Amino acid sequence: MTQIESVRGATQREAVATGRRFPEAFVWGTATASYQIEGAVAEGGRTPSIWDTFSHTPGKVMNDDTGDIAADHYHRYVEDVALMAELGVNSYRFSVSWSRVIPGGVGALNRAGVDFYSRLVDELLTQGIAPALTLYHWDLPQELQDAGGWTNRDTSYRFADYATALAEALGDRVGFWTTLNEPWCSAFLGYAAGVHAPGHKSGAEALSAAHHLLLGHGLAIQSLRAVLPAGTQLAITLNPAAARPATSSEKDVVACSKVDGLQNRIWLDPLFNGRYPEDVKEFTAEVTDWSFVRDGDLDTISTPIDVLGVNYYNPVVVAHYDGAGTRSQADGHGDGNPWPGCADVQFLDVPGRHTEMGWPVDASGLSELLRRLWTDHRMPMMITENGAAYSDVVEDDGTVHDVDRAQYLREHLEAVHDAITEGIDLRGYYLWSLLDNFEWAYGYSKRFGIVHVDFDDQQRRIKDSGRLYADVVRRNAV
Repeated sequence: MTQIESVRGATQREAVATGRRFPEAFVWGTATASYQIEGAVAEGGRTPSIWDTFSHTPGKVMNDDTGDIAADHYHRYVEDVALMAELGVNSYRFSVSWSRVIPGGVGALNRAGVDFYSRLVDELLTQGIAPALTLYHWDLPQELQDAGGWTNRDTSYRFADYATALAEALGDRVGFWTTLNEPWCSAFLGYAAGVHAPGHKSGAEALSAAHHLLLGHGLAIQSLRAVLPAGTQLAITLNPAAARPATSSEKDVVACSKVDGLQNRIWLDPLFNGRYPEDVKEFTAEVTDWSFVRDGDLDTISTPIDVLGVNYYNPVVVAHYDGAGTRSQADGHGDGNPWPGCADVQFLDVPGRHTEMGWPVDASGLSELLRRLWTDHRMPMMITENGAAYSDVVEDDGTVHDVDRAQYLREHLEAVHDAITEGIDLRGYYLWSLLDNFEWAYGYSKRFGIVHVDFDDQQRRIKDSGRLYADVVRRNAV
């Protein structure tokens, strides 16, 4: 018996003993993103995105990896959908490459690009898998970036045009639409820290980008409502932080509140309350005057949605930084600062298990986060990403015994179940990720997939964690 079989057996016995069953309508899915898996960057009329430019800039991505081929999903989507069917998932969350369907970001639809996603959607439906479409997962057309990117208000309106065009093309077959994936990363890692495309290092640009991303979301929601059939579910996906102060001292609590402001409330307050947090505007006042916010913007941003997508990987521990020694930054992994107005904030590591990303393994953070979001906003939620990177070994017989990932998965699914039993309206779970892929600035050095990809020959192998997930999905229990 392998270790994973032992874990699976224990999971089954506990499910029987504790009744950890999920609601019958619960959505079980897996997720990917266009630039991370598609490849075919110059085929079918696609033009470069900011990630093409960024990854081809020497020194920006580990080992100078690019997404030129990635997991070759563009050519292998039928095989990949068959893998999903083998796993038994009933939904697939994917993102569309804006520059594949509207080269340059503005103008008419590129029929070849739309046809690719149309074939993908039809293949999913043939296999009984519901498509869940994300409009934007960080790959802005380079031409729009040349005009200012998300610091340019016009990009928000071009995003709404893109949403309309895609809804007209695919809206008859796609019932779940997400506007943005993790706009915090787009704004703060892309425009402040410089570790994501477009690689800028300006706190002022990051805050402007954050607002225009939200404005684009609101405009896109209005556009989608005008085109899509009644009953279509509309969402935004955030990566809110389960932020914990290192101690109960006033300084640590204030530092933690700043992180909560920039990663949580700067998105949630406009979306659900129609305003920006006053404390965030105050501690960023030396960075920007917020003049990019115009009359009516917040009404647009707070256009109602149906579901809040939640991405969770780990909690963060926040402390006051007094200027002595080396200051640690969460999600910076570079010399830029992703936290404008937070020079007195640092992030502390914690003892215990960590993933290959160096992130602590702590499912209690997911429980904590879901309770807080439900208490504050009473919005139905989906877990739209959750998973872990570990170093995988392909055995001589082709198996991959990823025990650590399986354990991570089990613990976090238990947290999801606990949230549901507490009365939180949590409607589904999308595991990140279906495939090993291009992991942004880490290139191909980090593997999140439940399916192993050999990037030399593109062979796929379902890992033991994938088999475990398939068992959970089949039984609707953990």
